[in-house]
Amino acid sequence: MHLTEMSMEQLLSREGIRCCACDRTHHCGVEEVILGSGAVNHTAEVLARHGIHHPFVVCDENTRKAAMAQVEFSLIQKGMTYEVFSLGDGHIEPDERAVGALTMAFPAGCDGILAVGSGVINDCCKVLAHAVGRRSVVVGTAPSMDGYASNSASMIQNGVKVSLYTGSPVAVIADTAIMKDAPMRMLQAGYGDMLAKYCALCEWRIANLVTGEPYCEEIADMMRKALRQVCEGANQLAQRDEDAVGKVVSGLILSGIAMSFAEVSRPASGVEHYFSHMWEMMDLERGYPSELHGIQVGVGTILTLQVLEWMRCQTPAREHAEKAYAAFSQGSWLVEIQRIFGKAAPAILKGEEACGKNAPDAHRGRLDRLLAHWDEILSIMEEELPDKEVLLAQMNHLQMPTTPEDLGISPKDVVDAWIGSREIRSKYLCSSICWDLGWLREAADLL
Repeated sequence: MHLTEMSMEQLLSREGIRCCACDRTHHCGVEEVILGSGAVNHTAEVLARHGIHHPFVVCDENTRKAAMAQVEFSLIQKGMTYEVFSLGDGHIEPDERAVGALTMAFPAGCDGILAVGSGVINDCCKVLAHAVGRRSVVVGTAPSMDGYASNSASMIQNGVKVSLYTGSPVAVIADTAIMKDAPMRMLQAGYGDMLAKYCALCEWRIANLVTGEPYCEEIADMMRKALRQVCEGANQLAQRDEDAVGKVVSGLILSGIAMSFAEVSRPASGVEHYFSHMWEMMDLERGYPSELHGIQVGVGTILTLQVLEWMRCQTPAREHAEKAYAAFSQGSWLVEIQRIFGKAAPAILKGEEACGKNAPDAHRGRLDRLLAHWDEILSIMEEELPDKEVLLAQMNHLQMPTTPEDLGISPKDVVDAWIGSREIRSKYLCSSICWDLGWLREAADLL
């Protein structure tokens, strides 16, 4: 049976799913998803089913107000004891400080972790659960991101935005009655995070051609299904329609499962995410709070589509690419990395040393494959990419930011994010293609 034809329960099979498309067995650490109005009332029984009887409950002041009364009622009703820790109010970064605070506060007698929140709390609790060797369950409070069911945590480590593959919660509790009342900015963020999948799937397929990175068509189809579900509920999201919120949440959870199946974030994240990661790192360096990740990703998606539309009108040439590579200066590159990344530059340089993406042989091999497969790459773009104007209309209907200017991001920070995007990790992105073909600066001028 194709992944898109399976129910949520079938996708979460503990035995895993053998996939014909890539000849691999896919696993997801999530064993149970409770989705719907009133789902939070089942919190205690879900915990007990997964062997958790004395949980360490993590929230912040906002999620405490949103869901803790219902969570505690469920726990008390079942006679379950628990410990509560709040990460506080205001802006919380998913970094060493937050995880350190959780680790120091974790009582040895707790046999599991209950995250009450969305992105930052869920990610920090994944890392904590891995560190202390406990299972975790998450009560989602907003349809703001797609990481509930993923096996990775989006964290800031040594000033660099990284994905830590620490495992997923064993259960996700998504109460649509709670989620529909989340701040509208968080509903918009979930939609923005899903729009990224258009570009991410396109880049994943291209990376498979150029670098040989593993690709699974069934996982990609699963992601396309999740994307359709979210887009179907988009128009009603502005009215906080509970059915529409349910479609969005279901799509976001499917997205997380797809990432777990692929064992990387590739099905859900491409260069549009790296715009956001770069802006978050810049804000961290400057001591500023960041906008919600999904809001920035939505803007990054529009920027990425702009570049991809431009690329589709270009004709790659070996002579131009080789000339651009010959002009590459390791010294100038080093100065630029230090300028863009500041305190995080040493970690970036260490990453380049490990993967060697700037090496002559590596560039030559990628260029050969880009030129040999360019017609196929254009076909992939045609098949995967949406009409940018349609996306803009949907975002405008939801009153979402659509440009960097809407977020107070300068043209310089847009260009630096574009240039820096290929440097954060070794993932082959739209910016990587442009670098290989000698187009990176031309695309920067476009942005």
